[in-house]
Amino acid sequence: MKLSDVLKGVETVSFLADGDIEITGITNDSRKAKEGYLFVAVRGYASDGHKFIASAIKNGASAVLCEEAPDDGGPYVVTANSRAAEAEAAANFFGRPADRLKMIGVTGTNGKTTVTNLIKSVIEECTGAKVGLIGTNRNMIGSEECPAERTTPDSIELMELLAEMVDAGCEYCVMEVSSHALFLDRVRSISFEVGAFTNLTEDHLDFHKTMEAYAEAKSRLFSISKHAVINLDDEYSEFMLERAKCPVFTFSTERNDADITAKDIRLSPEGIMFRSLVGFEIITVTLGIPGMFSAYNALTALSVCIVLGIEAKAAAKALGHCKGVMGRAEVYPTGRDFSVIIDYAHTPDALSNILRTVRGFAKGRVVLVFGCGGDRDRDKRPIMGTIAGRLADYVYVTSDNPRTEQPMDIIGNITAGMKNTKAAYEVIENRREAIKAAVKNAKTGDVIILAGKGHETYQIIGTEKLHFDEREVLAEILSE
Repeated sequence: MKLSDVLKGVETVSFLADGDIEITGITNDSRKAKEGYLFVAVRGYASDGHKFIASAIKNGASAVLCEEAPDDGGPYVVTANSRAAEAEAAANFFGRPADRLKMIGVTGTNGKTTVTNLIKSVIEECTGAKVGLIGTNRNMIGSEECPAERTTPDSIELMELLAEMVDAGCEYCVMEVSSHALFLDRVRSISFEVGAFTNLTEDHLDFHKTMEAYAEAKSRLFSISKHAVINLDDEYSEFMLERAKCPVFTFSTERNDADITAKDIRLSPEGIMFRSLVGFEIITVTLGIPGMFSAYNALTALSVCIVLGIEAKAAAKALGHCKGVMGRAEVYPTGRDFSVIIDYAHTPDALSNILRTVRGFAKGRVVLVFGCGGDRDRDKRPIMGTIAGRLADYVYVTSDNPRTEQPMDIIGNITAGMKNTKAAYEVIENRREAIKAAVKNAKTGDVIILAGKGHETYQIIGTEKLHFDEREVLAEILSE
């Protein structure tokens, strides 16, 4: 593809390269640059791609897309915003694959992974279409699973993955859309058929600084969506409604003015059931994932599918066949007289949700093992400590992904919030040992919650990513 075609629609300040240069690849990593490649110099928060232009050219890059002209010259194109330019250039290079898929985007603090998986399952069952998935714990092309490094890949990885979906015959793609992806223009070249908002609670304030800025980033999804689905029960629903310039479909468990409501909600250890009024039709919805949050997840998925044109009763029936997602209220089979649940809860709201869910059916104590991630929002740590102390009977405070912070400093932030609560707690820095202590001291009827890691099979200590799968750890401990 010619450079001029790759940069079609990209706003340029100066164009000092031959537009007829043949481009055979695109990258923002100078180490991956080869002959025929366009290297995009992006200013990141940890490093600046402009510092690696010389390296990219040395490795064979045929042209550079950047925000300031390189000192060494060479074929280059200057743009005001290389992140935005990267998104457009990547879309062009891979043949604008998003335009050939029905794109569904789900944003919000909690529930995105479960909701996207539910939507994928319902579409597949009700339409027979092949559906792609892009999410926190996995990417899928139909039934083929691909590893996922982050919630929303960067623009180049994203367009390459979407192109693979198109080539494989996918008709839809359901993806989690993070606030980072929206703020950093990773999805700016995509037009979503439906954009859905689940909820907004404290998270990522190390990046966004304020809840308003966090909400504003999330709301950007509705500027690139043809239809919006919004949770009316969330305190930020009005904020989202004001910014949605497209047709909006709403859902609620509390407000009768929503387009779809959930009434007569029944919770059990096996899942949830509720009746829903859609237009003038009453349908029964079941989902085999316990917890009040499952009612909201089911409503979000049901709403999206209705907006896509799937008949409500058929969508509800398909939801009843859906299974849980790895690391989301995942029950680990212990074969003993106590239970273990693995959950990704790493925000105050998510931790409260899983604790309240388990408290609703636990016959014995609710025992919690959790920590907080390092180099991330510090303000939520004491809040999560308070929630743990109020809703659990016994807490093992331990490490999560400490990254470059000292684990005991993070633990100190958590326990500061536990001091005025009633729960007994114990600090065990080593996560494996904390899990072992919880299992060893479990009593009949207890439910142990391992919170924070969920689907992750690693721990990040310092800058090293170490293998750590809680399912394997549990199997080893139980065998001992």
